[in-house]
Amino acid sequence: HHMSITLVEVLGGLALGLVLATLLGYALAKSVAVERALSPYLVASQAIPIVAVAPLLVIWFGPGLLSKVLISGLIVFFPILVNTIAGVRSVPQELRDLMRSLQATPWQVFTKLEVPAAMPVLLAGLKVGATLSVIGAVVGEFAGADAGLGFMINLADGQYDTARVFVGVLTLVVMALTLYGLVGWLERRALRWRDAGVK
Repeated sequence: HHMSITLVEVLGGLALGLVLATLLGYALAKSVAVERALSPYLVASQAIPIVAVAPLLVIWFGPGLLSKVLISGLIVFFPILVNTIAGVRSVPQELRDLMRSLQATPWQVFTKLEVPAAMPVLLAGLKVGATLSVIGAVVGEFAGADAGLGFMINLADGQYDTARVFVGVLTLVVMALTLYGLVGWLERRALRWRDAGVK
């Protein structure tokens, strides 16, 4: 029961962080003006520990699912954002010039060039985000919850139930490793074209 609740929070936070980070990261990578305007605020936001923000989000959005998804999404957001920017900007200018000479539309440049070129870096960020999303959900449950693995560990710790604490911790480790493995599998599937080109 507790694992299923934490898993929903983790997947929700990972999805939220991934969508927002890739959209904003693409905008920042394509516009220097937008990057200069927003970068100081984004970097400053990372100086605030998530454990300090978590109680505020629980107070504002309640102890339910939403606050945990938001906390998990926040901790996932920045690594994926940075990797998205790096991935889009790693596209060689020669390939952009080639697409322009072929009169490719912006959508064709995006789907045929930018997405494949940025995919390796983006998936590397997603690997980091997958493990961080578990941390975010547990931090949110520590801040205030009535269910979830973080709640169970907190409760067992107060009762000096060492066995249950270990069970909760090991379940979180398995969850993080599983998510990391799934992203690794997705990476191998998505980048088969690159490996075929190398061979």
